[in-house]
Amino acid sequence: MKKNKIVYWITTALVSVMMLFAAFSYFTNAQTIVAFVHLGFPSYFRIELGIAKVLGAIALLLTFTPARLKEIAYIGFAITFISAFIAHLSSGDPLKVAISPLVFLGILAVSYIYFQKTRESNPPLKKGVAR
Repeated sequence: MKKNKIVYWITTALVSVMMLFAAFSYFTNAQTIVAFVHLGFPSYFRIELGIAKVLGAIALLLTFTPARLKEIAYIGFAITFISAFIAHLSSGDPLKVAISPLVFLGILAVSYIYFQKTRESNPPLKKGVAR
């Protein structure tokens, strides 16, 4: 059980820090604005995506976040990584650039698997049922 928690927290921290760093970059880095234009996205999408990444990272990191909300964050990040891969390929970026989101998708998948494992080993209490 301890191994499951360690793997979960390491992978979750990696994904969350990457998402927070990306969001910060979306708001402050001029090169990121140029990259969004290169990928064919409107400027407002960069802001929306940055806000969503911050909220998703917070949802994954806070221990008291309901499981359903964490699962929504996982789904959102998975869609983001897959979409980023497709966007990079579609805009003519080299494969080494396009593959990066898939690496983080793999880390996200490990985080989700171990999230499920930690939930199975520590199920929530039901009202009126003593442990």
